[in-house]
Amino acid sequence: MTKQILKAYKVRLYPNEDQQIFFAKSFGCSRFIWNKMLADKIEYYRETKMSLNNTPAQYKKEFEWLKEVDSLALANVQQNLRSAYSKFFKQGARLPKFKKKGIKDSYTTNNQKGTVAITDSTVKLPKIGHINAKFPDKINGLIKSATISRTPSGKYYVSLLVETIVNELPKTQSNIGIDLGLTDFIVLSDSTKVANPKFLAKLQDKLSKAQKIMSKRALIAKKDNRNLRDSKNYQKQKTKVAKVYEKITNARKDFLHKLSFNLIKNHDVIAIEDLNVKGMVKNRKLANSDSSWSTFTIMLAYKADWYGKTLVKIDRWYPSSKTCSHCNHLLTKAELPLSVRMWDCPSCLQQNDRDINASINILHQGLILAKQSKTVGATGLA
Repeated sequence: MTKQILKAYKVRLYPNEDQQIFFAKSFGCSRFIWNKMLADKIEYYRETKMSLNNTPAQYKKEFEWLKEVDSLALANVQQNLRSAYSKFFKQGARLPKFKKKGIKDSYTTNNQKGTVAITDSTVKLPKIGHINAKFPDKINGLIKSATISRTPSGKYYVSLLVETIVNELPKTQSNIGIDLGLTDFIVLSDSTKVANPKFLAKLQDKLSKAQKIMSKRALIAKKDNRNLRDSKNYQKQKTKVAKVYEKITNARKDFLHKLSFNLIKNHDVIAIEDLNVKGMVKNRKLANSDSSWSTFTIMLAYKADWYGKTLVKIDRWYPSSKTCSHCNHLLTKAELPLSVRMWDCPSCLQQNDRDINASINILHQGLILAKQSKTVGATGLA
């Protein structure tokens, strides 16, 4: 069975000098419009207690250099700001923040009748033409939009959002429960333990050394009364620090993509706790765990949807760790503190590995919820 999905492909770009200048202008104009429109919205609200409906077009007469970049890039800024500002008003979200130069520089454009296209070695973008590119994967489908970005290390990428077709993966008649571990990254109900790669920890010494050198160069620039942007030595070292962070991020994403796809490929129902990850990392013992549980669960969710598998999230208050997977005897929190990793059930005497036991309980609960969901769906269809 096939399914139509929206899939993002990240492609490395190799722009020439003129193209880099155009990108810099586009990043700057997008950032300017966001900040200008946001500032005007805030001021208007303070004066009238109402929301201002401003658009990029009204600023182009005063700031004519805005016409030099892709108008769709500015239109997308308007749309994103409107969405963020609406959430602030209607859903109690935080007020949108002002953007700073050099932090998440990017802009988004849309494909209108072939304005965004690809060849074997280039990506075509509005107002700039073809840019040399390196494609990690074959791209098939209709390109909907393109987001161009520059990393702190100076690399350029385009994320192409493509409407494409995927084939659902064959059923395996296998189901799995996943416990997000304290000592391991995850523990599975089949007793498999996936170690935490700890990418940050492995490169911590190299990162710390690079950061110390950057700090020293910042102090030297300050003593010489030089702006950090004008200090070549500082900027070079800043790029080196960014490259270490980039290496950590890329390694972690690669690990998470491969692990999540492997689980989706080999199992039909995947059960996992719906944990409060933000709350967990406030715990001193968990804060430096070098894990990316939120990203991992997001990957499992969309890949399960793509490939016809079922992801079930168990209520975060379900006592998976404190319930014996053999006889369902429930221990109290005092009887099973976080430091205890192995325990004997006082009812059936089964010896339980805390994390494996939890993953088995998560699987059992997940299968119950998955069955209930199917029953409700069948009843609704009837």
